[in-house]
Amino acid sequence: MELLLVLLVAILYSTGIFMILRRSMVKLLLGLLLLGNGTNILIFLMGGLTKGKPPIIDAEERNFTNVYADPIPQALILTAIVISFALTAFAIILLKKVYSTTGSDDLDSLNIQDMDI
Repeated sequence: MELLLVLLVAILYSTGIFMILRRSMVKLLLGLLLLGNGTNILIFLMGGLTKGKPPIIDAEERNFTNVYADPIPQALILTAIVISFALTAFAIILLKKVYSTTGSDDLDSLNIQDMDI
C-alpha cells in the first residue's frame, strides 16, 4: 500500500512540474494543484499508515501498548486542503480577470510594459 502511494506522489510531482513549465496560466494553476495534492499525500505517508486504529486514546490508559494513528499529519493535511481551496478560488478569479482584460492566458504575451496599456 505504501509503495502505491509513493508511486502516486511521484506521478503527481512529475505531472505538476510538467504543467508548471507550460506557457498557459491555467496549466500553471493545475500544476500547482497537483503539487499540493502530492505534498498532502507525502505528509500522510510520513505520519505512517495505521490500519483500523483511530487517533483517539482513552484517558485511563497510561501505557501505549497498541499502535495508534498520529493525529498531527491528519490535522496538517486538513488545514492544507482548506488553504489550497481558498488559494485555488482566488487564483481562478484572478485568471478570469486577466483573461477578460488581455484576451489571452499565455504567459509570454502578458509581458507588456505599463505604458502599452
